[in-house]
Amino acid sequence: MAHNNFLITVQSQLPVKTIIARIEKFLQEKQINVFAKISHSDAASAVGLSMQDEEVIIFGNPKVGTALMIECPAIGIELPLKIAVWRMNDTSYIAYQDLDKLAESFGIKKSIDTINLLKQFMQNIVKVAVE
Repeated sequence: MAHNNFLITVQSQLPVKTIIARIEKFLQEKQINVFAKISHSDAASAVGLSMQDEEVIIFGNPKVGTALMIECPAIGIELPLKIAVWRMNDTSYIAYQDLDKLAESFGIKKSIDTINLLKQFMQNIVKVAVE
């Protein structure tokens, strides 16, 4: 895994749609809400533009995120969680926010156990998505 500023990025040879489908299945199995799925490439195509295949999936669980927002309401701008998946030069990239940096930037201290759980959860999602 490579850090890219505030993102953790993982590479895969799988197509974007396969990765997104695996993420959705994992979230469904864990009964995590998928709030939205955005295809940037489909949106570009709809207005006559062309770009690499790219999708974002937005998901979360109020039982988890609420603790963070109670501690720091402003962190709500970053919730629910998101994973972006795009393809360039025959490689797919899966990226999500570095939750340690997120916690630091919003001064999360009391809910650091929640951050640690989310970190593990995000790592598990990516692991399932690329295997």
